[in-house]
Amino acid sequence: MGSCLSGDRNNHAIPYSEIASTSRGDGVVTRSNSNRKITKKSSSPSIDSPREMSLHRVPGRMFLNGSTDHASLFTRQGKKGINQDAMIVWENFGSKADTIFCGVFDGHGPFGHMVAKKVRDSLPLKLSAQWELGCQVSPPVLVNKDSGTSRCDPGRLGSSNDIHVMLKESFLKAFKVMDKELKLHPYIDCYTSGTTSVALIKQGRDLIIGNVGDSRAVLGTRDQSNSLIAVQLTVDLKPNLPREAERIRLCKGRIFALRNEPETFRVWLPDSDSPGLAMARAFGDFCLKDFGLIAVPDISCHHLNEKDEFVVLATDGVWDVLSNEEVVAIVASSPRSSAARIVVDTASRAWRSKYPTAKVDDCAVVCLYLDSSESATVTTKEQQELTKDMET
Repeated sequence: MGSCLSGDRNNHAIPYSEIASTSRGDGVVTRSNSNRKITKKSSSPSIDSPREMSLHRVPGRMFLNGSTDHASLFTRQGKKGINQDAMIVWENFGSKADTIFCGVFDGHGPFGHMVAKKVRDSLPLKLSAQWELGCQVSPPVLVNKDSGTSRCDPGRLGSSNDIHVMLKESFLKAFKVMDKELKLHPYIDCYTSGTTSVALIKQGRDLIIGNVGDSRAVLGTRDQSNSLIAVQLTVDLKPNLPREAERIRLCKGRIFALRNEPETFRVWLPDSDSPGLAMARAFGDFCLKDFGLIAVPDISCHHLNEKDEFVVLATDGVWDVLSNEEVVAIVASSPRSSAARIVVDTASRAWRSKYPTAKVDDCAVVCLYLDSSESATVTTKEQQELTKDMET
């Protein structure tokens, strides 16, 4: 949920093995006695590369509340402080007319808002660069962390399989470069701050998703009886997942929950009760990178068909209170121009109803429509309402 916990938990820890396998929350317990110092090379966080500063003027790139024929996006600050969620829709991505990039990013820790926005701005550029580089190599090579190296059949260049292989490699390399850049960043302290990322590329009817953390992508599609159903496309990468827990333990990281939140698994340093990160993968959070936390994306590929209608990307401020089915039903019944906003509105009400004593989390939603047959023209009044919560 992008929040930080505080307080002494020495007398409230529960061993991982004694906790049920459900979880909620993605915050961190902030280090109270970090001795780490940062040498700032820039006096202002607004100073960055000219290329990234010019991004705000790129046609087809949206990162504020609004909509197009293809997408609706909306974010709103919760009740925990500055909005640490970020989002993006980039049409004609990589100068390809049939390609769209989408992403949502949920920051956490004291500088999580800066990390989320940095990844929002930089990751697409790195992904595009890796993709362009991959297109110049034949046959493309994919280094898979689980199954070694595989190659595309040179006789099938241009097929969906080759696109998937090339984009998978691009995702893996771009995420690695992105995390390295954050570690070396001159003014953003990523030691106990980080962000999730669900990033998606749609090219034609091919869909590639790279995921770190517990933001989520869900597909709205039709079953054989033409009923609308929700299909979860990503896995919430929590520390309680067996494969994640095994890696963390092998690296000497610890996993347990606090007694006052037994459903939330967190990752802790081997000899210190910090930082308490409630996810197994993330950009940043370098205090845990030697103890099992990774920024390697979990990648999935999909070839879309005529029954697939839209994809919803959202941070866990939405998924903590709304089911996949509820979100898909909301999007399907809402005008395209305001679908993302309506999902956020519904999630905010659900927070107040389900967790009346908790602070509402930040929410960010991107609804990507898989066709543009329905007009999504937005009136001036609607646009003013949509951008009411626009980030500055």
